[in-house]
Amino acid sequence: MGDAVGVIGLGNMGSAFAANLRQSGFDVVGYDRDPVRATALNDLGGRAVESAVAVAQAAPVVITSLPSSAALEAVAADLAGSAARDGVVLEMGTLAIAAKEAAAERLEGRFTVLDCPVSGTGTQALRGDIAVYASGDRRAYDRSLDVLRGFSRAQYYVGPFGTGMRIKFIANLLVTIHNVAAAEAITLARRAGLDLDTVLEVIGQGAGTSRMFEVRGPVMAGGTYADSTANIEIFKKDLGLISEFAADLDCPVPLLAMSAQLYAAAMGQGRGKQDGAAVAGVLAGLAGLGADAADGTVR
Repeated sequence: MGDAVGVIGLGNMGSAFAANLRQSGFDVVGYDRDPVRATALNDLGGRAVESAVAVAQAAPVVITSLPSSAALEAVAADLAGSAARDGVVLEMGTLAIAAKEAAAERLEGRFTVLDCPVSGTGTQALRGDIAVYASGDRRAYDRSLDVLRGFSRAQYYVGPFGTGMRIKFIANLLVTIHNVAAAEAITLARRAGLDLDTVLEVIGQGAGTSRMFEVRGPVMAGGTYADSTANIEIFKKDLGLISEFAADLDCPVPLLAMSAQLYAAAMGQGRGKQDGAAVAGVLAGLAGLGADAADGTVR
């Protein structure tokens, strides 16, 4: 069995990290407040423990994959009270830089915290098809590189702490806009009476394609959005973070601002838990194609 790695937060992304680390030969020790998720880790051959502190005491490198800045603050407070020392925390979430800086400050002297957001959906994370943008102490990054390689396709050291999130904001700006562009293209193709399987195939091989068209285009064409890899609520959260980042820099982001209206409409239609592809359902309604706001099925 390989070295122990800790995972705190076993949601869509954290559980994918854990599964790939197990496949890579690591002993995975994890914690989540949801007992169902903890049981799922045990089923993978990992070991669920009773607290974040227990994770840090069992593993020299700990991944945090948490849903909010408040959750990170709570975990940092717990770890600050632990007896563990000289560990590395890989903070993987898409969260405010200030929240990550506060956690790093809180844990200074016990853990070195790296800002390590990832680019990729939950489905891609399950396949290990994600990129890591790591920033912070270079020696801690080098120490953790084998762990990062255990669950990701590409690993980049991008500079001082917080640089990872700044790059992630740029990446998510593109994802947010490309997702809407793909939805608009699928809606236009549907309105024109084109065969959507043909559209997906031929556009996917041309200059007009994008990763979002390839990943979410088939979901948009199918018109059912319940099986989410990143839901509308997550897009809403990310839109807020990106918009704040751009505003602090006095940088105009007009395409992002226009795209935000469709995500707001999706929230207003009760689509918050649906996949981000559900913006195609919003556009379908605007195009007179009809859509059921409850399940996103285009009729």
